[in-house]
Amino acid sequence: MRSLVVETRAQATVEMVVVAPVLIVLALIVYNVMMFASATARFDRVAPDVVIAHAVSPAGSGGLGVAGQVAEQLERAMEGYEVEVEVTCDADDASGGSMLTLVGAPRTYRCTMRYAPWPSGLSIAGVNLGAPAHLEHVRSVVVDPWRPGVVL
Repeated sequence: MRSLVVETRAQATVEMVVVAPVLIVLALIVYNVMMFASATARFDRVAPDVVIAHAVSPAGSGGLGVAGQVAEQLERAMEGYEVEVEVTCDADDASGGSMLTLVGAPRTYRCTMRYAPWPSGLSIAGVNLGAPAHLEHVRSVVVDPWRPGVVL
């Protein structure tokens, strides 16, 4: 009785060739999710502090130029991350909107952080391999202009 000898040496190489791209894509997804989670945690901690420091009792014309200052300080605080920061200011209309109103309305500062997953601009042989979307996180902070340091 003879036994058959079957060559199985190349089987591991073929399996590695099939599985390696899937593992690389999974590693990129995990990296981007962890970076976004870390940036979100930092943004949630920093945004209310920056808004309180710069937007409560602003000098000048209310919340018009303050949103730019808040956005600049938020970008400086988020330097280790590749994010875009945008800040908008909305005044609540609870005071009636009359010109004779003496009570200032609370202001809502909506801070938006956009994260572009890596690799975003990777192109090999004319084929775009980057992520097509941006991840976005919004943090809203409501402040009272008449009571410095008070967040509603």
